[in-house]
Amino acid sequence: MFNIKGALGEIAAKVAAGQRLTREDGINLYQSNDLLAIGQMADQIRKNKHGHRTYFIVNRHINHTNICVNLCKLCAFGREADNPAAYQMTLDEMEARAAQSAGQNISEVHVVGGLNPELKLDYYVEMLQRIRRVLPGVIIQSLTAVEIDFLAREHSMTHREVLVALQNAGLDSLPGGGAEIFAPRVRELICPKKVAGDTWLTVHQTAHELGMRTNATMLYGHVETLEERVDHLLSLRELQDRTGGFLTFIPLAFHPQNTALEPLGLSGTTGYDDLKTLAIARLLLDNFDHIKSYWIMVGPKLAQVSLSFGVDDLDGTVVEEKITHDAGAQTEQAMTREQLVRLIKNAGYYPVQRDTLYNVVKEGL
Repeated sequence: MFNIKGALGEIAAKVAAGQRLTREDGINLYQSNDLLAIGQMADQIRKNKHGHRTYFIVNRHINHTNICVNLCKLCAFGREADNPAAYQMTLDEMEARAAQSAGQNISEVHVVGGLNPELKLDYYVEMLQRIRRVLPGVIIQSLTAVEIDFLAREHSMTHREVLVALQNAGLDSLPGGGAEIFAPRVRELICPKKVAGDTWLTVHQTAHELGMRTNATMLYGHVETLEERVDHLLSLRELQDRTGGFLTFIPLAFHPQNTALEPLGLSGTTGYDDLKTLAIARLLLDNFDHIKSYWIMVGPKLAQVSLSFGVDDLDGTVVEEKITHDAGAQTEQAMTREQLVRLIKNAGYYPVQRDTLYNVVKEGL
């Protein structure tokens, strides 16, 4: 299947035989400079799973507040409550934002924001109820594991109790944000107040036990080592072995501009690192159906190239995105359905419009 020799030859043989790769294999892949060989292996797995089908979603992002008690060093979005740039949307404003998408055939509303102590559980319950009322058929994917843990601590509740209350109000799925890098060493440097990696995993496990499907992420390209990236991926693979609850994996390329990490001289990721990370994720995460290239972070052109490096999903229309753009992202904040279809077709792939759960909405586009 592969004509790959040298240091990657043994890994290629494993991939061809359908064998699970080890931690050592993951580290060797990251240490290799043979990007095309890594991409070739990842592309074969992608073709085995999906052929040339490439998924996208018509969705709407809403960032309801940037007030946050954590103010992580990795983040350019969060603000203290008294900052002139701080904001929090009222429930009426949230409902109005959601209502803007009525009639646009969107499949998903995606809501994430800061840890704002003024917004209690009843705010989120009513928010979900209002979104459900104005968009009755839409899947609501909202609140990261970090936000779930914050609400649990604020109300002296368990993660399960918070999730059940939100699920009853209309929550369907959790996004993957807040995972960053699970290694405690890294979290102490970039987000010391954020929940531990084990807590993030526990919240997602609980969501899976309640029947929710969720996403997984990894923020890379800052102070982490290659070994810590591999360990992060393997922690996700282990939980997926136990629950099968993850829908997709989304590597998130770090953007340093306007963050507290910018003075360290971090320049952001390169296209080479982006493609390698996406491809290695496809190789290591053998129990994940989907690998997503988030065009907001890597740009639409590199997202096209990534379709030959193991990626089968380009996310969606988004409409409004503040978090990455506050950190210097130069991409547009939205892409039309037609633009996404053209992007996929021009790369030689077959576009499939999906919903959050990867049910096909429309193909033959």
